[in-house]
Amino acid sequence: MTRVTVLGLGGMGEPMAANIIRAGLPTVVWNRHPEPADRLRDQGAEVAATPADAVRGADIAVTMVTDADAVRSLAVDQGMLAALPEGAVWAQMSTIGVTETEALAALVEAERPDVTLVDAPVAGSRGPAREGRLVVLAAGPDAVRERVAPVFEAVGQRTVWVGPAGAGSRLKLVNNLLLAFLAEGLATAVALGDTLGLDRATVRDALHGSPLLSAWAAEKLDRIGRDDYTPQYTLDLALKDVDLALREAPAGRFPAATALAEEWRRAVEAGLGRDDLTVVTRALTEADTR
Repeated sequence: MTRVTVLGLGGMGEPMAANIIRAGLPTVVWNRHPEPADRLRDQGAEVAATPADAVRGADIAVTMVTDADAVRSLAVDQGMLAALPEGAVWAQMSTIGVTETEALAALVEAERPDVTLVDAPVAGSRGPAREGRLVVLAAGPDAVRERVAPVFEAVGQRTVWVGPAGAGSRLKLVNNLLLAFLAEGLATAVALGDTLGLDRATVRDALHGSPLLSAWAAEKLDRIGRDDYTPQYTLDLALKDVDLALREAPAGRFPAATALAEEWRRAVEAGLGRDDLTVVTRALTEADTR
């Protein structure tokens, strides 16, 4: 049976690991802070003391951490890459951008050519992660697709294979930039309604059922209407992903995205970064009252 290690048990990694355990796959977990690992131990996971210890018996190692620095720390500084067994698959599922993904691919090729890197970020936030409804944007050799399928099927409703390593990260940036504009559009529309003296419930009721609203947008609109910004996809992570997209594009090519990033950076600097990205509604509304 496929043995899985999950490194990184934050808002996405913990529910993903829980779904892997529920799928019946032997699972080892590690996290910098012990609390989520302890919760998963109660569900049947083995908890490792270090990233290197966690992957020693793994067929598939999943990394799901905040950024490229954290991935490189796990892989290099904390010995994960060196400790992977011969023939293991490393499913790198964090959102770290194209340049860093290609640098990791080069590192694996140089130092562990017997290990296969699969670039597999996910589309979806904490709710879909809990429900196993993520979309895996996978990129890597055809030869490992069947091997990683049990893991990807445990965490996602579907897997889209898009090419060699790096292609998954490219598609993730496209996905997240669209998501950013959708969230910004909702926030701006509601803030405009506030500015014009409209009741939020009136705005919500008028927009519900509109062809403009997906199920995701309708749920976000309801939460904005309640002034509920408990995090599903935090503003600081969303800004990181917009910055990654802009970093890969020629300077000045996408001015609307640049302006969005600048607006969101001000909101993060004002202390809203750990709230859901839709908290920009609050930032826009409060700016109107100052």
